[in-house]
Amino acid sequence: MPSAAAGRWVKRDRPGRPEGVGDNASERILDAAEQEFSETGYAGTTLRTIAQRAAVTQALINYYFGSKYGLYEAVFIRRGRLISDERLRRLEQIRAQSGAARVEEVVRAFLAPTIALRETEGGRRFLRLQARLHTEPAEISYKLRNEAYDASTRAYVHLLEEILPQLPARDVYWRMVLMIGAYMYAFSDTHRLEELAPVVCDPNDTGEVFEQIVAFVTAGLQAEAVRQGESLRSPAGKS
Repeated sequence: MPSAAAGRWVKRDRPGRPEGVGDNASERILDAAEQEFSETGYAGTTLRTIAQRAAVTQALINYYFGSKYGLYEAVFIRRGRLISDERLRRLEQIRAQSGAARVEEVVRAFLAPTIALRETEGGRRFLRLQARLHTEPAEISYKLRNEAYDASTRAYVHLLEEILPQLPARDVYWRMVLMIGAYMYAFSDTHRLEELAPVVCDPNDTGEVFEQIVAFVTAGLQAEAVRQGESLRSPAGKS
C-alpha cells in the first residue's frame, strides 16, 4: 500500500513504467477518483470507471497507488491533511494572542478551513466524499478519519475544556462530535434547505451557511451542562 505521508501520494517502487507516467497523470487520477468516490462511495466505485474518467489505464493507477484502497486513502488524505494542518495553524494563532480565547473564535477557526472548500468544485467533491466516509465500512473510515483529523480535533477539545471549565469533559466531547456532524451535513450540499425554505434560506451562499452554523454551534457549546442521568421520559402523571 502506498504511503500518504505529508498528504501526498508516493509512487510504489516496482519494475517498469506504464505508458502515461508523468504529465500530471497522478493528479488527474486523484481528481477523477474523488469524483467517483463522492458520487458512488467506496464499494460502488471501480478502478475501471476511474481510469475512464481520468483517461488513463488501470495499470497506471496501480503503478501510482497500488490498489483501490491505496487510491481512496490518497484521495482523502490529500485534502483532509490540509484541513487539519490549517486548523492547527489557526489554533496556534488563538493561543498566541493576549487574553482569553472566545468560544466563537474557536468555532470559526475549526470550521473555516472546511467551509473554504465550498468555493471550489474539487472542494465540494471532497465535502461530499467526507460526508460519505461515515457510511463506509469501519476498517476504511476509522483509520482515515483518525489519520487526517485526530490530532487537530483533540487539540480543539483541549482548548474548549480550558475556556469552558464549567462543563464536564463528557459534554465537551459530545458537543465537538455534534459540531462535526452538523457541519458535514450543512456543508455537503444535501439540498434539504432548498426544499424546505427555497425563498427564506440560500444554502448556496457560503457566507450565510458559515454564519448560521457558527451561531448554532457557539450557542450549543455554551449551553448549560447536561445533568448526568437526566430522564428523557415524560413527567410523572403525563402522557
